Amino acid sequence: MLKLYFLSCFMLLALSLNAQHKITGTVYDEFGNTVSEVEVKLKNSTTHKVTQSDQSGKYSIENVKSGAYKLIIKKDQIESFFDVKIHQNDIELDPAFKSLHGIELATTEIVKVKSIKSEIEKQGFAVSVIETKEAALRNIQTNELLDRTAGVRLRQNGGLGASVDYNLNGMSGNSVKIFIDGIPISTYGSSFNLNSIPPAIIERIEVYKGVVPGYLADDALGGAINVILKKGAKNRLNASISYGSFNTTQSNVNGLYRDEKSGLTFKASAFMNYSDNDYEVWGDKIYNILPNGQYEYITAKRFNDAFRSNGSVVELGFTEMSWADNFFIGYTRSELYNEIQHGQFMTIPYKGRFNRANNDAFSLTYNKKDLFTKGLNFNVHTVYGERNTETVDTVKWNYNWNGEITLDLNGNPILRPNGAQQGAPTMANINRKNTSIRAGINYEINKNHRVFLDHSFNNVDRVDDDLIRTVLERNYMATREMQKNISSLTYEFRAFQDKLKLTAFGKYYDQTLSRMNPTNQLIDGVPTRVEDVKSRNINTTGYGGAISYLVAPAVSILTSAERAVRLPSENEVFGDPSENIEENVNLKPEISNNFNLGFKIGPYKLSNHKIALSANGFIRDTRDRIAPQVQSSLNSNLQTLPFENQGKTKSIGFDAELNYTFKRNLNIILNATKFDLTYNSSVDKRKVPNEPTFVLNGNAQYSFKNLIGKGSQLNLYYHVMWVDSFLYLQKPYENVSGYDRFYIPEQFINDAGLSYVFPNKKFILSFDAKNIFNQQAFDNMAVQKPNRAFYLKLNYQLNNL
Repeated sequence: MLKLYFLSCFMLLALSLNAQHKITGTVYDEFGNTVSEVEVKLKNSTTHKVTQSDQSGKYSIENVKSGAYKLIIKKDQIESFFDVKIHQNDIELDPAFKSLHGIELATTEIVKVKSIKSEIEKQGFAVSVIETKEAALRNIQTNELLDRTAGVRLRQNGGLGASVDYNLNGMSGNSVKIFIDGIPISTYGSSFNLNSIPPAIIERIEVYKGVVPGYLADDALGGAINVILKKGAKNRLNASISYGSFNTTQSNVNGLYRDEKSGLTFKASAFMNYSDNDYEVWGDKIYNILPNGQYEYITAKRFNDAFRSNGSVVELGFTEMSWADNFFIGYTRSELYNEIQHGQFMTIPYKGRFNRANNDAFSLTYNKKDLFTKGLNFNVHTVYGERNTETVDTVKWNYNWNGEITLDLNGNPILRPNGAQQGAPTMANINRKNTSIRAGINYEINKNHRVFLDHSFNNVDRVDDDLIRTVLERNYMATREMQKNISSLTYEFRAFQDKLKLTAFGKYYDQTLSRMNPTNQLIDGVPTRVEDVKSRNINTTGYGGAISYLVAPAVSILTSAERAVRLPSENEVFGDPSENIEENVNLKPEISNNFNLGFKIGPYKLSNHKIALSANGFIRDTRDRIAPQVQSSLNSNLQTLPFENQGKTKSIGFDAELNYTFKRNLNIILNATKFDLTYNSSVDKRKVPNEPTFVLNGNAQYSFKNLIGKGSQLNLYYHVMWVDSFLYLQKPYENVSGYDRFYIPEQFINDAGLSYVFPNKKFILSFDAKNIFNQQAFDNMAVQKPNRAFYLKLNYQLNNL
C-alpha cells in the first residue's frame, strides 16, 4: 500500500490507495490532533466524489477508477488543488507534492497551505477564532465557549434563557453585535439566540474586539461576534440530547441532503431547550419580611424562573452550480416562554410574571464566486420576519422568597402597591415587522489588491398594544418605526510574499426614527383622535484600518484602529417591558476611538511540545456611551431602567493567551483579560460600575486513544475561571465609604467533564460537572447565577448518507 501525507498550517492529510482503488486517510491539525469534517473531493470530467473526515479525522473514497483526477482539499473557504493519476497499482501526483525535505515520493510528501484560522488571526485585527470540535462533544453552550475566550466576558441575569450581555475589552451591551454568517442575529428576534445554536453545527466563531472589518457593515462599536455555521454539500445527520440539574433538557437535530446530479440541497435543523432554573440563592438580598417588619435571611430556591424555547430552520436550494455556489430559500420559526423572577435587582421576588415570544422569518440567500469574471464575488441575504413579544403581569399579591403570599400582622394577604408584580397589571404586546437586506461585492484585482463594497438595510415597524386595557385605550396605542442604512468600502493590500497585510475601510451610517403618539383633541367641539408624529434623522461616518507584518516565520505584529459608531437600538429608544427597559427617544449615537496593538508568536515545536502565545493591548476612548442608567443606591421599588448617554469614558487594558500541547494528548490554554474603565471628563474620573475588569481562565484537556476498544477515545476536561471583585452600584464620589456591601466578591469557578467517543465514531457520551465547589457566582446587578450542576449528553453523528 502506497501512502501519501499532506501537511498544511492547519492540517496533515494522509492518503492511501489499495488494489480495489479505495483511498483512505486521516486528517490532523497543526498540533497533531485529528480534525473532523474536512472536505475531500476527487473529481474529473466523469467523476465527482466527495467525502468528509469523521470524528476521528478518518475519511474514505471508494470505487475509484483508474485515470487522472483533481484532488481538492477544503477547510472552510480555503481550497487546495492537486493533480492525481491513479493506475492499476500506483498513484502519481503533481509537482506541488514534491517533498520539502527531499524524501522520496513513495514514503512521505509535504506541502504547506494556510489555514482559515491562521489567515483571520493574522490580518491585523484584534480577533480570536474559536473552533468548536471538542465543544460539540460536550454539554457546553455556545455562550460558555465565548466566556472562556481572552478579552470576552458574558454577563447573564440568571440561568438558562436569561438575558445576556457580551463584554469585549470593556465594551458591552448593544456595542457588541452578534452575527450568524454575517447576518445580525437580532433579525430573528429574542426567541433565537446563541444558546439556541448548538456547537455541533458551528464551524468556528470569530470574535473581533474594538475594530470590525467593513464587510460586516454594522454599527458594532465595541466589537463583533460572527458565528460561522458548517458549510459543505456532504450529506450528514447529527442529533443530541442532554439532561441535567434544575430539570434542564436540551436537544437538537440537524441534517443536510444533496442530490449530486441536480445539485438540489435540503438543510434543516431544530432545537428545544427547557429548564426550571430552580437553583438555590442566598446572601444579603435574599430575605423575607416578617409580619412584625423583621428581616429573615434564608436560602431559597428560585420559583418563577422556568424557561422554554424551541425552533426550526428549513432551507431548500442548490449548491455548487455554475450559476450559484449557494442559493437557498429558507423559513425560520422560533418560540420562547420565560418566567421572570425579579426586576433589575434581586430585591423583590415575582410570581406569575412572564414573557412569551414567537418569530416567523423567510429568507433568501445567494452567493457566487467568479461572477461574470474571475475574482468577482457577490453575495446577498434577505430576511423578512414578524416577531411578537408579550409580557404578562396580572397577579396582585406580594410574595416572599419561599413563593408564599406575604401576610400582615392580622394575617391578611398583602397586595402589591400598583396591582401587579411590577407596576400596573399588563398584557403588553409588541408586534415587530422586520426587513433586513445585506449585500456585498468584492473584486480581487490581483493577488495583492482586493476591494469590497457592502451595504446593510434594516427596517423595523413596531406596534405596541396592551390587551388588558379598554377598547378606547387601545385605540390610542403608539406606533414606532426605525430604519438603518450602513455602507462600507474596504481595500485590502498584501506585499512581500504576504508578510505585509493592510486593510483600510470607511463606513457611512444613517438612521431614521419615527414615533406616533395618538392624542385626543377637541376640534370644533368634537373629541377627535389626532396622531402626533415626531421624526429624527441621524447620520455620521466612521473609518479605520488594520496592519499585520510577519517579522519572523512564526512571529506577527498586529495593529488596528477605528473611529467606531454605535446607533441607538430599537429597544433602547422605544423601551421593552420584557427586558425591564424604559423609553428614551433622545439618545445620541455613541462614538469611540478604538486602538489595538498586539503580537502572535508560534506555534513553535520542540520534540513533543508545541507552544503559542498571543497578546493585545487596547484603548477605547468613548463619548456619549449608551448604557443603562447608573444607580448610586439599591432601591427595591426601582425595577426598570432607561438607557442614557453617560458622557465620556475610557477603557485601557490588555488580553493575552498561552496555548501548550504535548504530543496529541494534552492541551492547556491559559488566558487573562485586564482593563480599567473610567469616566473621562475633567471633573469625573470614577470607575464605571457593574463591569468586571480582571478575569483569568484556564482550560486543560487530556485524551486517551484506544483505551476502551480500538478506535475509541476518552477525553478529560477541566476549566477554572477567576473574576476579581467589582462594584455594581455607582459611588457618588470616589472616596465615599459605606459601599462595601455593593461589591461583588471574587469568584473562583471550577468545571470538570469527560467525553467518550465509541469505536464506531457515531455515538459520543459526555458528562459535565459545573461549579463543582458550589461557589456563589454573580453577574449583572449582583444577580446570582446557577450553583453546582451536573449534565449528561448523548450525541449521534452520521456522515456520508
